[in-house]
Amino acid sequence: MPGWNADNAAGSAGAGAVTVLDGSSFCLTAANGDMASGSPHGAFFHDTRYISAWNLSVDDVPLEALAATVVEPFEALFIGRVSGQVEGVDTPLLIERKRTIGAGLSETITVENHRAVPITFRLGVAVESDFADLFEVKEGRPASAGNYHVRLEHDTLLLERMGSGRRHGLAVRAPGAAFDGHQLTFIPTIPAHGQWIQTLTATPFLDGEALVSTVEYGTAGISSEAHQRLLSWRMSMPIPDLADASVRRTILRSQEDLGSLRIFDPDHPERVVVAAGAPWFMALFGRDSLLSSLMSLLLDPTLALGTLQTLADHQGKVVNPATEEEPGRILHEVRLGTTTEAVLGGHSIYYGTADATPLFVAFLGELGRWGLEADAVHALLPAADRALAWIENYGDRDGDGFVEYQRHTKHGLINQGWKDSWDAITFADGSLAQGPIALSEVQAYTYGAYVGRALMALNDGDNEIADYWTAKAVQLKEAFNERFWLPERGYYAIALDGDKRPVDALASNMGHCLWLGIVDTDKAPQVAERLISPEMFTGWGIRTLASNMGAYNPLSYHNGSVWPHDSTLVAHGLMRYGFIEEAQSIAYGLFQAADYFGGRLPELFCGLDRARFPTPVPYPAACSPQAWASAAPIHLIRMLLRFDPALPWNELWLAPALPPGFGQFRIDNIPFAGHRLTIDITQRSITVDGLPETINLRREARPALRELLNLSRAK
Repeated sequence: MPGWNADNAAGSAGAGAVTVLDGSSFCLTAANGDMASGSPHGAFFHDTRYISAWNLSVDDVPLEALAATVVEPFEALFIGRVSGQVEGVDTPLLIERKRTIGAGLSETITVENHRAVPITFRLGVAVESDFADLFEVKEGRPASAGNYHVRLEHDTLLLERMGSGRRHGLAVRAPGAAFDGHQLTFIPTIPAHGQWIQTLTATPFLDGEALVSTVEYGTAGISSEAHQRLLSWRMSMPIPDLADASVRRTILRSQEDLGSLRIFDPDHPERVVVAAGAPWFMALFGRDSLLSSLMSLLLDPTLALGTLQTLADHQGKVVNPATEEEPGRILHEVRLGTTTEAVLGGHSIYYGTADATPLFVAFLGELGRWGLEADAVHALLPAADRALAWIENYGDRDGDGFVEYQRHTKHGLINQGWKDSWDAITFADGSLAQGPIALSEVQAYTYGAYVGRALMALNDGDNEIADYWTAKAVQLKEAFNERFWLPERGYYAIALDGDKRPVDALASNMGHCLWLGIVDTDKAPQVAERLISPEMFTGWGIRTLASNMGAYNPLSYHNGSVWPHDSTLVAHGLMRYGFIEEAQSIAYGLFQAADYFGGRLPELFCGLDRARFPTPVPYPAACSPQAWASAAPIHLIRMLLRFDPALPWNELWLAPALPPGFGQFRIDNIPFAGHRLTIDITQRSITVDGLPETINLRREARPALRELLNLSRAK
């Protein structure tokens, strides 16, 4: 069964591991280009590992890695040599492996002879396929049982497995090779100072059909399509010109990574969504894809629209306990692996999440304020209303006004918020909360959904609907501040448990409540004080759980680690309530952490204190690149600019609050309402070029959503 609740037990991919990806296909290898059996290495297509071993040797000696470069997100170049010496001198053979991933795997091997005499050698490639489901690899479990076959057809090695009623296959084409079981062997002779070149292709099949494309991978057409998509993305990106070179490098890295994580729907090529992250989450996720595209609005608002449209297409229609589908519910994730489909009763979509549905509506409201394709946004209102109906009819299980969750199947997620580890929701003493659980941030997302729907109704001139959802928002905010606030501790409970007791752990969740504006103004100073305290703020970012809590573990997934996206939303919440220096401190810490990670923030890193550990400590199994971690630096820039459109009312709020010493700040080519903006900030001036004449620039921070609602009514 798929282990949604299981920890990552795949083990390390090794120092210098390399990931290449294209859509939902990806390949994870060692630094020399090999994929080792018994490791998380492999080439994955449709959530199945079609290549579990791919190891190159010369005269039975493995390659020593010299360099590995990711040339493009879907292409890597490995340089190696044979270890040791030949006749007392260094080996004369230099081996280059150029690997591309897409509809299959293509590898071009180039061997150069740097001696003045010809050299004959034996080059072998050992190939294995276990056809393991991605969850089996992630959890370190063996592949499901099946009947395995290896056979040869002309110059193609065929590896197959029959199991679970499906026939998985891999066709490895190697012209000129000799075959012996899983081993491909070439015996070339390279002239003096010459070279030998050979290309291998591996194509995955399912039930006799090419899995991704019927076109042979490696042709110019497929390669040019991937290149063209990437080139178009790069040409559309904002251009940062910043005095801080490390921040600029981080922004550019984030742009590249988000471009590489995009998934293209062949049925709707105009819609693009972002996968959650490599290597384990190269799929559409509800919450992750929503938040990632929301946090990337400064780069490409169409990514957000594509995400909303795709999620609306898969919105729940019926009640199905196996998949946790319910009418109006937004999905948690899409999976295509055999094991997953068997557990979900032949389905590939799992709906077990409490937050994606309110986020869908809140995000649609945000997108409406950006002025993006008004007709397309308006066409999503029926989906938003179905999502709101889910909140009222299914999300609020007991009629108390709060959205709760409890899984309907033993295979489902125990915890259904963004902290979805089985042990993520605990009391201050470390004991586990029992469901149904009402998370604090889910109530904030629901509040954002209510206010967002009211604003959209007001923009349409429908005062009756606007009044209804405004009243719902007011009622929820009052109830939340009464039931979740812990006055003796000065912070909000992480949740209410099944007995409606406040789960009293000090955690980062309440920072999301600041972000959406559900926190009472008089309580915000205490919340800010707790979030920025030494127990929560490491100097790099905000811990998911305070260091003085019973379940705290800085090396855990959700109980004390630092997640960049989480810290970013906390920082934005602090900025929303006027805690500028506190927000700047978090932003500064995250940008510095990114610099230590080579400009790429990982999914998470360990929650160890900066005063004790002068560099951020990696979390071994973190995804990288990962979508909302890549989007975090982009959202931090938006936060520091206090860039908030309200285009239905022809306004753009802009009140930069850059940290001291940030220096020159200029960004060109920002997409905005069908135009491209340039924002240039110096110590003496703020200029915005390219703004449509109909838009009024407000040089002040945007008010809270409720206040914006009141202002909108006044207009």
